[in-house]
Amino acid sequence: MLEQEGYNIMGAAFEVYNTLGSGFLEEVYQRSLHFELTSRNIPFRSQQEITLKYKGITLDKTYFADLVVYDHVIIELKAVSALLPEHAAQLMNYLKASNLFIGYLINFGHPNKLEWRRIALA
Repeated sequence: MLEQEGYNIMGAAFEVYNTLGSGFLEEVYQRSLHFELTSRNIPFRSQQEITLKYKGITLDKTYFADLVVYDHVIIELKAVSALLPEHAAQLMNYLKASNLFIGYLINFGHPNKLEWRRIALA
């Protein structure tokens, strides 16, 4: 599902990592990924607000996804030494709240490689 979109997203992320390496703040990677996605004509929205609902009632709490790409893929960016289970849980919650099904958790902070996970809700 959405294989080509995933390849396009990860190609942009690998370009950012290969150019910058690790060690910068998350915001640097986010802005660099904005540039890379734009240069590849990949549509995205940054800091997309996700409204939370409980039993049909809109809560006064919102989340902000780092990126929504192609209108249906959430990208959550990190710049930490290693991904943790709570990072994946955060992305899963964003997917549930947004009614989207595919997300990528991308960590630019690992010192030796771009660390990433594709998460799909059933």
